[in-house]
Amino acid sequence: MVGTILRHLFSPPTRRLATLPSAKTTTTTTTTATPRVLLSRRPFSTTAPLSATLNQVLRGCRKGKRARHATSPALASANAPAMKGVCLRVGVVRPKKPNSGERKIARVKLSSGTHISAYIPGEGHNIQQHSVVLVRGGRSQDCPGVRYHLVRGALDLGGVANRATSRSKYGTKKPKKATVG
Repeated sequence: MVGTILRHLFSPPTRRLATLPSAKTTTTTTTTATPRVLLSRRPFSTTAPLSATLNQVLRGCRKGKRARHATSPALASANAPAMKGVCLRVGVVRPKKPNSGERKIARVKLSSGTHISAYIPGEGHNIQQHSVVLVRGGRSQDCPGVRYHLVRGALDLGGVANRATSRSKYGTKKPKKATVG
């Protein structure tokens, strides 16, 4: 008897078929097929499932990570890659500690109504107050609070003159070759 109990406890889990008693029919003489139901046993384990330690219970459940904020929130809220805006003020900002120089910045009112600060890339620019510009995402790393760039060569902001490399970023056409003869 002890052997059968141990064999029953330590045997791998099996699926057993059980039959349900069929309902007797009074009007027909044919018997209906007995339905079969799958009964599964939970596997026996000598180790208890892992439970939380006292410190884990006292500290409370784990908190999920906070969602990362958008680098360009005014564009992310509108779900747009770029947005049109009007320049309110054009000025110069000094960069953060290890860098020095003068970074050109424009204060822009977007078509959505939000006011932002945008970096003017490249050497020289032709925008002034009331100029219509195109704003894209992308922060200026050494200027605090500047999370946007202006698109050169779009709307009122012209491209960089005499630009030879990376011309597509600065709105400059390929220079025409001089014809001889």
